[in-house]
Amino acid sequence: MSEQQNISRSNRRVALVAIGIVVGMTGLAYAAVPLYRVFCQVTGFGGTTQRAEASTGAVEGTSITVRFDGNVSQGMPWKFHPEQTTQTLEVGEQKMAYYKAVNTSDQTVVGSAVFNVTPDIAGQYFNKIECFCFTEQTLKPGESVDMPVVYFIDPAILDDPQASKISEITLSYTFYKVNKPAEAPKQATAAAASAVGATRI
Repeated sequence: MSEQQNISRSNRRVALVAIGIVVGMTGLAYAAVPLYRVFCQVTGFGGTTQRAEASTGAVEGTSITVRFDGNVSQGMPWKFHPEQTTQTLEVGEQKMAYYKAVNTSDQTVVGSAVFNVTPDIAGQYFNKIECFCFTEQTLKPGESVDMPVVYFIDPAILDDPQASKISEITLSYTFYKVNKPAEAPKQATAAAASAVGATRI
């Protein structure tokens, strides 16, 4: 085998390894967000709320005010806001609130909502039964939609010395534009393939 063939084979091997690394890193980048979200939902870290099948029932004589907040990330062509400023409910009582989203662009846009509550310690007691944040939302050009969130405050909050005195909780959402994960690996593969072709010259 000639020296030129050895160099060509070596270059091909390096390019293929580079493709594997790029695709692998891209996959990890997309996996990082859902994995982090799962971690936060399980632990309540950073004010992340919990999921539940049903409310536990109201505890009479207790009340907490929930304040609603809505934002969009930079480059997200939506208007997004809560349809009510606050709701006051008894601990354990099930409530429903609505947010409105409007796609102000001339293209179909897929969005995903990131959420948290403040104070952070309240996250482990703020339970959602239904929420638009559980799935991606797709809006056509100019389309608007009312999106509900069904929630309750776990009565266990009353037994937590650090959280039992909380009288107001803020529920906040930020919508981000979702890009198709398949696009990045394809672009990376095409770039690496070009590099392979260049080594043959």
